[in-house]
Amino acid sequence: MAIIDRIHTVRTSNQAPSVRGMDLMAGTLLVALVTVLGIRDMVPADALAPAVVTLLFAVGAATAVLALICRRDRVRILLFDLAGGLTFVGIVISVLIEPDQFVRLFAVSDQPE
Repeated sequence: MAIIDRIHTVRTSNQAPSVRGMDLMAGTLLVALVTVLGIRDMVPADALAPAVVTLLFAVGAATAVLALICRRDRVRILLFDLAGGLTFVGIVISVLIEPDQFVRLFAVSDQPE
């Protein structure tokens, strides 16, 4: 019976679990933070959050493309998880943004505010 004989259902490994996923996510968020600190002087204060969200979505999409190119299953799953995490963080931050802030980020208007 498969329920009693757990040798075939539980995978045992002599290697220590890899924590490269957490390191990769922390590194990516650190790079995003440094980028935010770099662009905060270039964009207006009310357009900083939409710029960060756009940056997170772009990095998440690039990571997903890299995962599609990668042929190793373990690294591929890690990259897809990272892309999903970046997208999730971007969605959470975008909830806090008013819609007119996105319009100000991409539209140039001659009208006074």
